[in-house]
Amino acid sequence: MKPVLMHQVQEFAKTIRFSHTLFALPFALGTALVAEPPYPDAAALGLLVVCLVTARTAAMGFNRVADAALDARNPRTADRAIPAGRLGRRAALGLVLASGAAFWAAAWGFFALRGNLWPAILAPAFLAVLFGYSYTKRFTVLTHWILGLCLGLAPVGVWIALRGSLALVPLLIGAAVMLWTGGFDILYALQDVEVDRREGLFSAPARWGERRARGVAALSHLGTLGLLAAVPFVEIEDRGLGVGSLLALGIIAFELAWYHMRTRRATVIEIAAAFFPVNAFVSILWLVGVFVDVVVGLTVRVHS
Repeated sequence: MKPVLMHQVQEFAKTIRFSHTLFALPFALGTALVAEPPYPDAAALGLLVVCLVTARTAAMGFNRVADAALDARNPRTADRAIPAGRLGRRAALGLVLASGAAFWAAAWGFFALRGNLWPAILAPAFLAVLFGYSYTKRFTVLTHWILGLCLGLAPVGVWIALRGSLALVPLLIGAAVMLWTGGFDILYALQDVEVDRREGLFSAPARWGERRARGVAALSHLGTLGLLAAVPFVEIEDRGLGVGSLLALGIIAFELAWYHMRTRRATVIEIAAAFFPVNAFVSILWLVGVFVDVVVGLTVRVHS
């Protein structure tokens, strides 16, 4: 690979914050364990991971391109690769298109592997939602939950890819992820209240005020807990979730309550610093709970 191209790829990888893949990926993998216990075969699991990573890469890269002008006027984001001039817009768009094409190709892989055409059919629509999110902050305060929808589509897509159909379980998990993401995105937006107001953007803190926005974020996370708590009570043929996922959910509830109490006194810098570890902890812990229930075999059928 030529040095210039290598540099562009490296800058692209930095600007899309690859580590944040840990937010949606554990929920998607947990859904896969429930869809095909104890776990999908290696080929299907590999395709799922490729789909999730490439879709997220394409979406985040497109977001950076769409927001480049806004980022340049925001002191917090002015040093991102595109506004700072380290990554060209054309190069970024090329990498976005390459990632999107890789996602669609991997979706076709389920047809080759299992004769399931639905992932390939739905992949362009999924990408349209992911790309469309980047413009929603310009006209609706629902932008936080539209971002949540983007992440919440992952468990739904996993179920469709593995089973060729839909069910209540992935919809509950997807809705939980949507509310969870919407809540933490509101708290993250506390960093940019004044900038968002100046730019006329529709973030919840800018439109509703910080106190009300924090309350809405807390309610959104409460909804997340309720939806995830409902999943073990849904009949899923001969499988189910139980003590592992419920114990994990109890710890998650404590963690989210602590985070919300902390944000009342924390500075926006402290809130931002806690953003990644708190949310990565939530998603990974839920996956651990599902793993205990489905793979380790400690399931307690709470609905029996």
